[in-house]
Amino acid sequence: MKSIKSHFVFNKSQQNGIFLLVIIIITLQAIYFFADFSSESNSEALSQEEIETFQTQIDSIKLAREEADSVKTYPFNPNYITDFKGYTLGMSIEEIDKLQRFREENKWINSAKDFQKVTGVSDSLLALISPYFKFPDWVIEAEKKKSIERKMAPISISDLNKAEAEELQKVKGIGEVLANRIVNYRTKIGGFRSELQLKDIYGLSYETREKLQRQFRVVEDKNFSLININEAKVLELLEVPYIKYELAREIIDYRQLHEKIKSFEELSKIESFPSDKIDRIQLYLSLN
Repeated sequence: MKSIKSHFVFNKSQQNGIFLLVIIIITLQAIYFFADFSSESNSEALSQEEIETFQTQIDSIKLAREEADSVKTYPFNPNYITDFKGYTLGMSIEEIDKLQRFREENKWINSAKDFQKVTGVSDSLLALISPYFKFPDWVIEAEKKKSIERKMAPISISDLNKAEAEELQKVKGIGEVLANRIVNYRTKIGGFRSELQLKDIYGLSYETREKLQRQFRVVEDKNFSLININEAKVLELLEVPYIKYELAREIIDYRQLHEKIKSFEELSKIESFPSDKIDRIQLYLSLN
């Protein structure tokens, strides 16, 4: 009993320490319960008008930043494209170098076709930037004159679907390998339905394709039937050279979800759909 009692016996110094500790705890508790730590008590709250003014300033800064970040394109002569200008247009370093080497030879670009021929830019980039090309008036008039002369000149057109490899090799830029590649691809897809499908021939440049189309065209063949995309089953869609099984399933799933496909452009909403080939795919399809 004495040992237990000894734990509760304190000398005077210890008693004073305990009393001081209790006073501190009580004081801190009182401060916690009765003091107001809210921001409104320590600083003046912003009025609604000040908040709206501040928000307006933020919106103005954002708008100014967006305008600064956007690069506006104005009409320009493609013969004078600088490194920075070419970069902002989306050209690669190699394409810009080709243009500058061409100009160093004191040669001039007089049309969008010339620009693609020299630089090798893609069809999509050319379509994007060529509307801004601005050539001198005399160049424009000369191009119009050439265009009229080409239309008036008699040209013998052969059927692209009947041409032999040897005939195709008569076109400048088409050798034995490329001619055989065209014939083999034609056989694979069951015949060309449009000259647009020449885009799918590996190694056939834009310039050579243009030359080929001056002598060979797809003669209209009424035996080609179109597949109704709103009624077609998977196996029917697989008859289209550009559509594989997985894509055929996705097209049907999309059609069922939206009840009907109203336009070919709508197909681009399908994630795996090759939008860059939509002009060739629609050669095989109909909407009703």
